[in-house]
Amino acid sequence: MLLFGFYLLTYGHLSPGGGFQGGVVIASGVILLAISRGVEAAESLFPVLALTKAEAFAFFLLLAAGLAGVVAGIGFLGNPVVRADVQAVPRAGMILLFNVLIGIKVGAGVSLICMHLFREE
Repeated sequence: MLLFGFYLLTYGHLSPGGGFQGGVVIASGVILLAISRGVEAAESLFPVLALTKAEAFAFFLLLAAGLAGVVAGIGFLGNPVVRADVQAVPRAGMILLFNVLIGIKVGAGVSLICMHLFREE
């Protein structure tokens, strides 16, 4: 399930899928582990602190990637990779990066929410 989630993340700019869908599939793998083996087993493989740091790190990288377009003078979430004066075949540019970062953020966030909800305390 995790492998299929990463597949959706990386091929979302070429086919149906993308960051949100891939992140939810990855989180569903963690959720199924928590349901089948217990929250403690899921936390031993995916510690809460690591998921929290991954979510925060992905958020700040998304913000930095968005501001890279502002720095390049093409607006927030602009594509500084492709030059504006070149009229070539459209390129994905930053879409792959955005898909991966959004997938990490969504996957970590949904996993954290569900693991906290599954706690019996």
